[in-house]
Amino acid sequence: MNRVVSLIVTALSVCLTVSAPCLEIEGFTPDHTPVYKTVGGVELRLHVFTPACHRPADRRPAIVFFFGGGWNTGSPGQFFPHCAYLASRGMVAMSADYRVRKRHQTTPRECVQDGKSAVRWVRQNAGRLGVDPGRVAAGGGSAGGQVAAAAGTLTGFDEPGEDLGVSARPDALVLFNPVFDNGPGGYGHQRVKKYWRSFSPLHNIDGQAPPTVVFLGTEDKLVPVATAKAYQQRMHDAGRRCDTHLYPGQAHGFFNHDKKEHYRQTVIAMDRFLASLGYLEGEPATP
Repeated sequence: MNRVVSLIVTALSVCLTVSAPCLEIEGFTPDHTPVYKTVGGVELRLHVFTPACHRPADRRPAIVFFFGGGWNTGSPGQFFPHCAYLASRGMVAMSADYRVRKRHQTTPRECVQDGKSAVRWVRQNAGRLGVDPGRVAAGGGSAGGQVAAAAGTLTGFDEPGEDLGVSARPDALVLFNPVFDNGPGGYGHQRVKKYWRSFSPLHNIDGQAPPTVVFLGTEDKLVPVATAKAYQQRMHDAGRRCDTHLYPGQAHGFFNHDKKEHYRQTVIAMDRFLASLGYLEGEPATP
């Protein structure tokens, strides 16, 4: 048992250490920060980046990103560079704040509830955001990737009182080293073991799962390559698209803005995936 606890602590430490330097990015400022949810006295905001000359009457594709940090910590700033890039390419791109243990004493369940709330709020407010409610993607890294994938695959875990007539399922997923296996032996299982079967995206893929792209380093200690391949296979078995990009020798968090070359590579691959769905037009720009 002590060895198991030690492994869990080590894994969490790696996740936090890798993510922490990348969470606050200077030089990227959102255009506005609306509150998408108020719960327990906490206001949760979306940090919205819009294309040049954007108007509320537009019907642009959109994406909501969720930061990494082991469901414990993190900042929306991690994905500001991705948002700025996609806004320059014509999308409305947002990075969501959501409740985490260090700041709000919450569990992984609340993280997923907030993720689904964010996607639902974007659809509900598509008219004033200038967004096409039928083209709302979600993305994220590490635990944020799990939050995005959970919104795309799980039933339940909705915030009480929300309008469930508005779908919280994203239309596409962009996942960076996502911890989307939360079953036995998977990431964070001890924290969600009472409800893991309904919580783990890997174990809840169905025929409505959104088209997905996954970016993963082959030396990731939290997400084995075998896990990504299993996710891809289950998606294919369900008749769904899942593109998996592996990066030799790269560890967890390799995609972040401070990694420069791999940030550039993954952003270009993200661009091509979204373009294949009709969300972007033309060739990728230079990130």
